[in-house]
Amino acid sequence: MSWTIILVLILVGLLFLILEILVVPGTTVVGIVGFILMAIGIWQTYAFHSTTTGHYVLASTLVLSIAAVALSLRSKTWDRAMLHTELDGRANMRDLAKINIGDEGISISRLAPMGKALINDEYYEVSSPGEFIDEGKAIVITKIEHKKIFVKLK
Repeated sequence: MSWTIILVLILVGLLFLILEILVVPGTTVVGIVGFILMAIGIWQTYAFHSTTTGHYVLASTLVLSIAAVALSLRSKTWDRAMLHTELDGRANMRDLAKINIGDEGISISRLAPMGKALINDEYYEVSSPGEFIDEGKAIVITKIEHKKIFVKLK
């Protein structure tokens, strides 16, 4: 077997292992395929070349694998690909003093069990205690706790 095929097998296998670690964790199919490709490349070196050459290829594959994983896990490598924005919005940042228990409103989206509602001409993120409430239904506030608004059907 030619050196080109052996190198392609080992490099594609290494690429699959890195993809398993960084991109598709948990599936293990990509990692197993990568390991098998690398093992076939090393085995072909032992089969078609000398044992000494096989040892060199095995050792260099191990060193290359460790170096590639270490390099890909460095923070500077992924810093260029990361999104550097922050989300600063929060639900119900409006003044909750404008609403009280017993106020009525209309569900704007389906509350399953959370969704949006229009109460006193303001939009709020609300929660229903376990029941699903369809869009456009009349609701009433039952409890306000830690900026979380609980509602039920009117």
